[in-house]
Parts: sequence; structure tokens; C-alpha cells
Amino acid sequence: MSAVQSTAEAEPKEAAPAGQAAPADSGRVMPPPMPLWKTACYMLAALLLALTQGLGMNLISANIPQIQGELGVTTNEAMWLLAAYMAPYASMSLILIKARTQFGLRNFAEVGILAFVVVAVLNLYAEDFESALVVRFFSGMAAAPLGSLSFLYMLEGVPPAKKLNVGLSLALTNLTLSPIIARLISPTILDMWQWHGLHVTEIALAMMAFAAVYLMPLTPQPRAKVIQTLDVVSYLFIAVGFGLIAMVATLGRFYWWFEAPWLGWMLAVAIVAVICAAVIELNRKAPLLDIRWLTSKEVLHFTGALLVFRIVLSEQTSGAYGLFQALGLQNNQMASLYWIILAATVAGGLACVAFLKPGREHAIHLVALLLLALGAFMDSRATNLTRPAEMYLSQSMIAFAGALFLPPAMAAGLMNALKKGPQYILSFVIVFLTTQSIGGAFGAAAVGTLVTWRTKFHYAALIENIKMTDPTVVQRLTQFSGAYGKVTTDPNLMNQQGLTLLNQQITREATVLAYNDAFLSLSVVALCALAGLAIHMGILAYRKHMIAAVAEPAAA
Repeated sequence: MSAVQSTAEAEPKEAAPAGQAAPADSGRVMPPPMPLWKTACYMLAALLLALTQGLGMNLISANIPQIQGELGVTTNEAMWLLAAYMAPYASMSLILIKARTQFGLRNFAEVGILAFVVVAVLNLYAEDFESALVVRFFSGMAAAPLGSLSFLYMLEGVPPAKKLNVGLSLALTNLTLSPIIARLISPTILDMWQWHGLHVTEIALAMMAFAAVYLMPLTPQPRAKVIQTLDVVSYLFIAVGFGLIAMVATLGRFYWWFEAPWLGWMLAVAIVAVICAAVIELNRKAPLLDIRWLTSKEVLHFTGALLVFRIVLSEQTSGAYGLFQALGLQNNQMASLYWIILAATVAGGLACVAFLKPGREHAIHLVALLLLALGAFMDSRATNLTRPAEMYLSQSMIAFAGALFLPPAMAAGLMNALKKGPQYILSFVIVFLTTQSIGGAFGAAAVGTLVTWRTKFHYAALIENIKMTDPTVVQRLTQFSGAYGKVTTDPNLMNQQGLTLLNQQITREATVLAYNDAFLSLSVVALCALAGLAIHMGILAYRKHMIAAVAEPAAA
């Protein structure tokens, strides 16, 4: 994400009028346009880096049941692998932005990709849960630079005038493909090489990315000594705060929020750490983050919009997948749905390339929120017979909207930061990264928590209507019990097994109803955001009209 600085630096300058002297900085010789074949190579390198970074995390999250079996741990314990990854990843990009400026872009790229290769190889030696946990922590640290490198490689070959629409749209689209591709390729990898194959795939991608970085260097940027002692102190507090918040969001719904006291202690320490960082930054002349600007009305509005988007988008990343998993479907049985989601995501990114221009951000967001609301509402009518084919349209709408939303948001936020000055870019980056990493974790936690709560509610409501004196219930129980007639003649055991099957069906129905509630809730959230955006657009149009009305008599 630190590539936003390069984007800003590459913005075209206005040409001097004929007959006038050019500005002082216009004497810099602009490099010639990159050949088309070379631009394509840099774009492919950007895609490779994005997949390398994304698959390193998503190959694990997409295969938690298989990995927990291999390591001999429970689901709750396996989720620590994701939490360990997110802890450093949530904040690493912040310090890497200044490291890139101080030590040089070339060194940043080479050291970053080399560190990722080394950590990827270490995954092969993680034979037990404890060692896997340590390696996943370092994987989160090593993966952070790859997102920035993916941005930089995508922007490298794009002309300056196209960086904020073509470059930004394609770069963000690349970063959204990994979760889908991870679920597409996982069944084949696991069938051929079991769970170690996931790490071998990660190593292979890392080696290819390593070669791409060394064969295709980025344009050097001026170095400057920008890291100060208090920057390191502030970052350590931010890393502790953001890391603990990400871990709480990842683990909270599995250990349940109010049943594990250590979750509360982690959250308390996180809040204290963030407050300490804020106190330090508020009393610095050259802060790492401008807290006053971050708490301004415009930035809070921008942050809230991104958080709402991440939460609603969890309908696809957590909701639909969780529903089908509860119905007993595996990744290979959902491959057709993933292919459609992948195609819709690419189509959304290309649509953004075609239509994204300054001033169109609100209109694009309006379309994206409408698609999200409609898609989630369509999914809220699922039953226990729903299969991926019934969600092709709704999930493609949500995927298209997801790819459509982020580029305009990032472009608008970047332009607002640049109006304040280049020193505000770093503060903008932390807002964007926080809403994407921690916001994504909170979105999954919100959906999972709502589903758990509503499942218990629906289960209690369904079980109230199950009476053993009801002939229909007796008939169904007899059918379930009769299924065990070939393996046992004990009537008590047969009844017990029949009750177990009946309870499983009731639980499944309650789970489907709970997911429907979650989908409907997310649709309502998207509609509320849509209404808020429409009102905001109306207010802006009214103000513009009033200013024009006042200016017209004055001009006359």
C-alpha cells in the first residue's frame, strides 16, 4: 500500500503556457514510455506478487479442517494460526513505508522478497502446532512488503495520467483474487501432496516472485533519512495495539466473547497501547501519524465507509462459504461458484478501469452498494436444499461490487490526503490498511457471532414445536431409527440414534435460518449505507446549486 506515495509523485504536472518559462522542477527529464511488452511483464509480476502474498494466508484459512487434522488440534486451536499471522501483518506496512524511503526501493524489494522465501521454506519444518504457530507469526511479518511491491510493480508500467484509475484499479483487483484462487486450487493440492503441498505451493510462488523482483527492478526513488527514534517507539505501541485487536477479532467468536477472560485483557492492553501511541504522536512536531487529522470529520467519514464495506463484503467471504460448509459441501463441490466469483471480480476491476475518473466516486459507490444489498437479500432466502448453482447470480453481483468499491475509495482518500500535503499520505495509508486488515477480521467476526447467536435462537424455537406425541414426529423418528435396523437389534440404541439424527436435522435447519438472518442484516446495512450516500450526494448537489445561485448575480 505504500505505493500511494509513488502514485502521488507520478501525478502529471500542468504544462506551462506557451511563451512562458517552465516551472523550476520541469527541468527534470521524464523517462520515455515503457514498451508494451515490458509493461505487460511488470503487470504480470504485480499479479504474481499479489498471489504470493495472498495465497500465503488464504491457503491456510481455506483449509482449516484439514490442517487441524494433520496437526491434531481442535478448531479453536487451529484458529490461532490465523491469529498469529494477523498479529504482525495488521501493522507491518506502516513502518515499511518509512523503511522503503530511508533504505531505498531496490533494497526494500530485494530484502522483502528474500525474507518471504526464507519464511516460506521454514513452513516445511513446522511439524507440530507450536512450531507452526511461530512460523505463521513470521509469515505475517514477511508477507507485509509483498502487498506494497505488488502495487509498485503494477504502477511501474502505467503512464502517470493513468495511475489513479488503471493502475490503482488493477492493483486492488489483484489483491482480491487470492481468497478465491486459494479455494479453487486447494482440493487438487491436498489430494496430491496433503497439507505440506500448501507450503510447497507457497515456496514455488515465492521463488518465482523472487526471480521477477531481481530481473525487473523498479525505478529508484530518492532516499531520505525519515526514521526517528520516536517513530520506532510509536510503532511498537501501534504494533501491539493493532496486533492484539486483530487477534481478538479472529479468536473472539470461537472462544466466545464473554467466556474467555483473556480476550478482555488482550483488548484492554490493545487500547492502552493505542492510547500511548496517540499521546506520543500528539506531542511531536513531526509525528508518524497526524492524530488530529485522523480524528477529523472527513477522515472519520471515510473510515466508517470503508468499515461498513468490509463488514458487508463478509457476506461472501464468510457468510456464503460458511453456509455451504454447514450444509456439508467441500471446496471441490463449490468450484463452479468460485470460478463465477473470480470472473465477476475481474469484470468489476475492469469496469473500474473504464469508468473511474475524478468526480465519479460517489456514483460508483452507489452502484456497488446497490449490488451488495440486492445480492445479500437474494441469499437470505436460502434453504437446506440450496446449492451453489442457486447463488451464481447473487454472489457474482457481490463480487463485482467488491471490486468496484475499493479503487474509487482509495483514489478519493489519497486525493484528500494530498490536498493537505505529502506528509499526510502516511496517515491515510494507516487508515486504509486498518480498515482492510482489521476491518476484514471484524466483518468475519460479526457474521460468525450473529450466526452463532441466531442459531441458538432458532434451535430453541424449533425444538419447542417438537413433541413426541405428534404423529408426524413419531413417524420421522421411526424412519431415522429404522436406518440402524441392519446394524443393531437393540430398540433403545436405535431410538437413541434416531434422536441424534433428528437433532442434527433441527440444528441444520436452525443454522440455515441463522445464515438467512445474517444475509438479511447485511442487506439492511448496505441499504442504510446506500441511503446515507444518496442523502450526502443530495446535500452536496444542493450546496453546489446554492453557491452557483449566489455567484451568478455577483458576476452579473
